Amino acid sequence: MSTITLTDDGGASATVVSNFFIDNYMKDANDAQLKIYLYLLRMFQAHTGVSISDIADRFNHTEKDVMRALRYWEKCQVLSLEFGSDRDLCRIRFNVLGPVPASGSRPVSASSAGSADAIPASVSAASVQSAGSAVSAPSGVSLPAASVQAAGSDAAALPAGSAAAIPLTAPVPSVAVISHQTVPPAGSWEKPAYTLDELKIFGQAESTAQLFFIAEQYLGRTLSPSDMKSILFFVDRLHFSDDLIDYLLQYCVERGKKDFRYIEKVAVGWAQSGISTPEEAQEHAARYDKTVYSIMNALGKPNAPTQSEIAYIRRWTESWGFEMDVILEACRRTVLATDRHRFSYADSILSAWYSAGVHHLSDIPALDASHQKEKAKPARGRGGAVAEYNRFMHNSYDFDALEKELLKR
Repeated sequence: MSTITLTDDGGASATVVSNFFIDNYMKDANDAQLKIYLYLLRMFQAHTGVSISDIADRFNHTEKDVMRALRYWEKCQVLSLEFGSDRDLCRIRFNVLGPVPASGSRPVSASSAGSADAIPASVSAASVQSAGSAVSAPSGVSLPAASVQAAGSDAAALPAGSAAAIPLTAPVPSVAVISHQTVPPAGSWEKPAYTLDELKIFGQAESTAQLFFIAEQYLGRTLSPSDMKSILFFVDRLHFSDDLIDYLLQYCVERGKKDFRYIEKVAVGWAQSGISTPEEAQEHAARYDKTVYSIMNALGKPNAPTQSEIAYIRRWTESWGFEMDVILEACRRTVLATDRHRFSYADSILSAWYSAGVHHLSDIPALDASHQKEKAKPARGRGGAVAEYNRFMHNSYDFDALEKELLKR
């Protein structure tokens, strides 16, 4: 078969996206985060500035949603955000993505910024100005006064009159590239040991004060620094929106749980399930509550499930895919057999059923019958010994006569 040649009409334009981004970052991002990143990349490669309000209007998001997405990419070290003295976002930098180049290799230049490859998120203003590789502005387009730098500036050009636009800039070739392996993965579920300085920076955001206020209203007490770090964890590592954190607190308090250790466990469970909105959390909670608490009640456990118990339930329902009536039958047999270690006992039953290919409740009687036959085989195998034992058990003895016979000796 002949080779097919692919051509275009020469009139199409395109936006280049790094393969490393597609392979390593795209799978963990939600729709809003992906849309905003791709739009920024498109604007950068068109040498066009953007503003938060423009992005929000284009995608029908709030400005807080846009900033949340930008913060997400900053935490992933895909972008670097720079703020002015008025705390307004004034520059977005595309970081270099990918592993460390070989020793002595030529650093990535700004001209290859379309591949968006990763440097440390913290870049000083001095290193930005000395980058030395410029992204040229289209003819007749000027930069806003706030972004004008010395010769060699790497700022993307902005439309004339776009005073509120944010410059999009290329990676800084003068800064050493770090390995992507040193960047915490987006799906990491362990809470970092945040410092007081990090907590202080987090507390300076407008949305943070509102989150703290909401949490105090739900919990009925003043938040401790440890509580505040938990909320920082929800925003920073789990990438929860304010609305989702609000629903998380409401969900836990309604169940009588005001301990942040419990709240964190619920939050991590939601993050692992890919929940990103209150609606998804509500649907998940309804399904989760019905399944989990039905199993807990069937095993005679009225308390809230522990992490190990949840792990058992997930294995039965998700990994092994048992129907609810099969699990409840295993729980019924467990309760009849033991009052200790019931989860592990039920797990042994379900493990045997899983190995035997049980899919429905109707599969169990045949398996029980086969099991009884197997149990009967060793008894027949002992043959004469079993018969002799049975004869002994059925003999009738005159114990008075035996006693007299023994006294004569």
